[in-house]
Amino acid sequence: MPMPPPKPSTDQGTNKRVQREVAQLTRALADRGPLDRDDLLAAVGGAYWDGTRFDRALVVAADSGHVVKGAEGKYAAT
Repeated sequence: MPMPPPKPSTDQGTNKRVQREVAQLTRALADRGPLDRDDLLAAVGGAYWDGTRFDRALVVAADSGHVVKGAEGKYAAT
């Protein structure tokens, strides 16, 4: 017998956290201008985020169009 799907409330906390982290990345880039990954990591204190949260938030930010990666390898807010 298959397992039932998780309750919707399980994903909402994660999604809200990712949205907050994407907002942090976007604000840092808007305030400071284009930054490479390491400078952005330092700007938001990403070294203190659990596990791979910083990388996940950066991917979500880029995939959703909030952040773009330029030719020089620097990220910028859109």
